Amino acid sequence: MPVNILMPALSPTMEKGNLAKWFKKEGEAVKTGDVIAEIETDKATMEYEAVDDGVLAKIVVPEGTNDVPVNQLIAVLAQEGEDPKVAAAAAGKGAPPTAPSAGTPSPPRGEGAAPQAAALAPQAKPPAAPVPSPRTGGERSPPKAAGEAARADGHGANRIFASPLARRLAKDAGIDVGRISGSGPHGRVIARDVAAAREGKGLRAPAAAAPGTPAIAPSMSDQQIRALYEEGSYELVPHDGMRRTIAQRLTASVQTIPHFYLTIDCDIGKLVAAREEITAAAPKDKDGKPAYKLSVNDFVIKALALALQRVPDANVSWSEAGMLKHKHSDIGVAVALPAGLITPIIRNAETKSLSAISNEMKDLAARARARKLKPQEYQGGTSSVSNLGMYGIKDFTAVINPPQSTILAVGAGEERAVVRSGRIEAAQIMSATMSCDHRSVDGALGAQLIGAFKTLIENPVMMLV
Repeated sequence: MPVNILMPALSPTMEKGNLAKWFKKEGEAVKTGDVIAEIETDKATMEYEAVDDGVLAKIVVPEGTNDVPVNQLIAVLAQEGEDPKVAAAAAGKGAPPTAPSAGTPSPPRGEGAAPQAAALAPQAKPPAAPVPSPRTGGERSPPKAAGEAARADGHGANRIFASPLARRLAKDAGIDVGRISGSGPHGRVIARDVAAAREGKGLRAPAAAAPGTPAIAPSMSDQQIRALYEEGSYELVPHDGMRRTIAQRLTASVQTIPHFYLTIDCDIGKLVAAREEITAAAPKDKDGKPAYKLSVNDFVIKALALALQRVPDANVSWSEAGMLKHKHSDIGVAVALPAGLITPIIRNAETKSLSAISNEMKDLAARARARKLKPQEYQGGTSSVSNLGMYGIKDFTAVINPPQSTILAVGAGEERAVVRSGRIEAAQIMSATMSCDHRSVDGALGAQLIGAFKTLIENPVMMLV
């Protein structure tokens, strides 16, 4: 029986992917572990491996196709002894193997597990139970039978019919599923209804709020926005997957996380001197290239990692079931890309030297710009750094990246007048603003954390002990 090759879910939040390239042609033999295609997600480009032997009988989705839904048939594999022409003719008719669900990512190539990214299996298997999304940190209900309605509450009234997938997508997008008009059986809200709601279509007016409850104004629809501008005076540039994901995540973060901000000024005179001295002492290869070249951001990453260890109650993630207290400091670092941004993570940053952090960050940033990061290299983390100092920004506030509870926004170091012992002097000052999730980090705790950061950044020798 031919094997249906489906578009895999390469990350917990992946809904669609771009089929960038086929490495095998129709009629070519395929062996387990062969890279047969290249898939682009909203964050990275990954190789797609076969997990069965056979012949690629038919390519259903040609290379260069964008926005292919997860679990859609993309090719057919004829198994040993089968006629490829017969298998191609029967494309999509046989029982397909279970492809990873949108909430259960297949491990990409090189993760140490058996290759599953190609979602090739000789027979159907029960779908895996959904797992919590690392971004939302919440728990999901077990899958329901087809056509079964999910209730908004435990009572018979005010039932909202929506599929589990639609509920998750609506939650990620920060949309009340009760406001979405359903197009499924019996008015059930399904995934395509949520997609339409993101564009301002099919949204009901919000329910009347209880007396004294502040109302949230609905966002403008695409039609309302375009009506404000003369036709032909603008160019409509469609959003790519990364930009849509960024918009959804940041909107959900601002709407669901109670942010508060703490700003502090740091004297980085000692840091700048230490940076120059350490970089000058770096060993060089035969071509005279230094083994490492430290940046101010490398010190910032290390200082934040150590500060989280000094104030462990702030190294947490909020979940409804309880607080996740992290043992290590995994620091995400915002990297700007043409299509948006991504936050690759320095794992166990508190244990690494400044030179190791510097070299690892350069590698992660280069692969992020080439969209070659693996999901585990940019998902999770316990806090993040966003540095706009290189653009001359003095200070700013950053949006928390769930499920993290803090993010540090770093401005430019500049000479400012300061008063010391009653005398005005010039000093190299850098402003830093900590955004905190008030559910998990209270004001005093946040002040302790940014205070620990200030102590370390102003005395860099303490990071070397």
